[in-house]
Amino acid sequence: MPETSGSTGRTPETHVIDFRAAEHLLAARDPRGAVKLLDEVIAAHPENTAARLLRARAFFAGAQLRPAELEFTIVLEREPDNAFAHFALARTYERQGRHDLSKRHFRLAAALDPNPEYLKAARFGS
Repeated sequence: MPETSGSTGRTPETHVIDFRAAEHLLAARDPRGAVKLLDEVIAAHPENTAARLLRARAFFAGAQLRPAELEFTIVLEREPDNAFAHFALARTYERQGRHDLSKRHFRLAAALDPNPEYLKAARFGS
């Protein structure tokens, strides 16, 4: 009999399926559906940074900026060298009108990864 997580009767394999389905929902512009699936995955695996990053992206896509900020921050606490998480957190701060914080994270993203999009957003010349 497969190992289940908690009283939900869900298996680790089911959580992988939910994660993949959440990726598809986000790509299909259904961020709320993605968050719903990821809530269960993260409840069972709170240490899973990939699930948290995907949930942060879904919150951002759904204009839920405070939850997105929280999730991106958790990811960065665990992976301070994650350039994408810095970039996405900067975009979150930018949408909130918190420009000093956004500038800092844009620059961190560009310093960690010379991705042209990150470099452009960092505006090192200004």
